[in-house]
Amino acid sequence: MGVQEVRQLKSSDEIRAFTRRVMNDMRALEFMLTERMFETDIRRIGAEQELFLVDEKWHPAPLCEEVLALNEDDRLVNELTRFNLEFNLHPIVYGGNCLSQLQTDIEDMLRYVRSLTSQVGADVVLTGILPTIHAWDLRLENMAPRSRYFGLNDAIMSLKDGVAQYQIRGVDELFFEHDNIMVEGCNTSFQVHFQVTPDEFAHFYNIAQLVAAPVLSAATNSPVLFGKRLWRETRIALFQQAVDTRSSNMYLREMSPRVHFGSDWVNESVLEVFQEDIARFPAIMTMEVEDPFEAMQAGRVPRLQALQIHNGTVYRWNRACYGISGDKPHLRIENRVFPSGPTPIDEVANAAFWFGLVSGLASRYDDIRPLLDFDQAKSNFISAARQGLASEIYWIDGKRWP
Repeated sequence: MGVQEVRQLKSSDEIRAFTRRVMNDMRALEFMLTERMFETDIRRIGAEQELFLVDEKWHPAPLCEEVLALNEDDRLVNELTRFNLEFNLHPIVYGGNCLSQLQTDIEDMLRYVRSLTSQVGADVVLTGILPTIHAWDLRLENMAPRSRYFGLNDAIMSLKDGVAQYQIRGVDELFFEHDNIMVEGCNTSFQVHFQVTPDEFAHFYNIAQLVAAPVLSAATNSPVLFGKRLWRETRIALFQQAVDTRSSNMYLREMSPRVHFGSDWVNESVLEVFQEDIARFPAIMTMEVEDPFEAMQAGRVPRLQALQIHNGTVYRWNRACYGISGDKPHLRIENRVFPSGPTPIDEVANAAFWFGLVSGLASRYDDIRPLLDFDQAKSNFISAARQGLASEIYWIDGKRWP
């Protein structure tokens, strides 16, 4: 979500009031797009690295606060649990040696984090799901002590009637119930950002959706949870269920989960992505926000805080992101598909595969929408998560490829 000073929306009046603020941000975003206020003369990439803290037996080590007490780099931040951390890398201009620079930046930050964890008797592991994690690690005592997370837990669990059910079938089958969102802390990812212009957003976003399956099939790193052999990338199934706010009666009405792939290709604008999520998912968190039009009248770039907060509680596997670089707003596509690890080299190779496919296919094809039904792209993605490189993918050439 990127914003810490948030709280749960509890009353219908609060929900309506905050939704009005979100819609006001949408009007501001539409105005900024119409007036061509966005940065278009540069393309940057970026990444967020999530990781596990482990003890000498490779079990989760709930020591994030002790590590952060030693930290002097504002790129290193807490995550949902006391045994997770995240660092956010500085943006890099796309081109030249950007990939080797990305690898260097990851390795440098990992060395720095390990210099801190070694002082508290812990180490760092990059993996999609830590094989040694157990259900008893997922108690609220191990939630990072931030009001944002406790508020998010209360909001999601109240919508789930207080109990979350999980069922994943692979080689083995796993079924369990849990009374908080800490199951999300089983997952860590390597999130990659790709800056695009407003005019090219729809095309590039559709390409990112198209290639999600092949890049995931090559990157799977989460085959085991609680000793059960499940999907090749179990993280996909687990995360979708961990923050699914639907209760059982909502399943019957076929409402969408908050973690989702999308429902169709984007036709023209980033506005479509935000509009769909606002329409489908009620606001659950709030904070004091600025009026974006007042910000623009004062000569500032609006932060669109209400929209950002809502967008941070909807978890698309390819997320549309609004940001500000210096004094210019920009748009990014955030790829949330990749698991962490197993090494920085693997992660950068996965990122290179994605950057190359998105850039290459975007230049080769003017419009991929007529070439493949969207539901088939979604099915490809689930198949890749289940079977990895053994999956078969329907492609835009009309063929089914192993």
